Amino acid sequence: RYAVLLDVGNNTSDGNDLCLIDIKEAVKADAPRSPNIRMPTESGKRILEGAKYLSPFLGERMAATEMFSKSFFLRELLPQDLKLEIEQLTPDEAMKVAKYLALVVGRAHARQMDAATKKEWLNQLKRSRSSTLNAPSWLWKSIVELLTIHEAAYLEHCRKYADLL
Repeated sequence: RYAVLLDVGNNTSDGNDLCLIDIKEAVKADAPRSPNIRMPTESGKRILEGAKYLSPFLGERMAATEMFSKSFFLRELLPQDLKLEIEQLTPDEAMKVAKYLALVVGRAHARQMDAATKKEWLNQLKRSRSSTLNAPSWLWKSIVELLTIHEAAYLEHCRKYADLL
């Protein structure tokens, strides 16, 4: 992953035409393909296609390319990019989003474990499970802490970007 600060305009002295670009390798999708939908096979183009449907404004600020014999996607980073605001979701929608994100994160982490580690992890989750909550308290605290760190980092990024303007 790379981050690049570009001067995209003709006037290089005022700094008002700076553009922050995120360059990230586009890895092969783990999500199953729908047989009824045409989707690019190149990973960068697949991500770009998905972004155009999920967030058209963001998708228009992205591009796909190949470098070093690998697929990449590039996107312009703006502080005002729309983020998922949990407060705007109904409780039912929030539960569906949480379940989906848990599935994605769980599968991503599971790929990094051998069978014995997966079994121990599952046993740990079962031992720590509360009878009144769906998540172990240590997991809930970790997620809340991670969200707090992420939000603070995002706001700091916005502050630094605003200082460049």
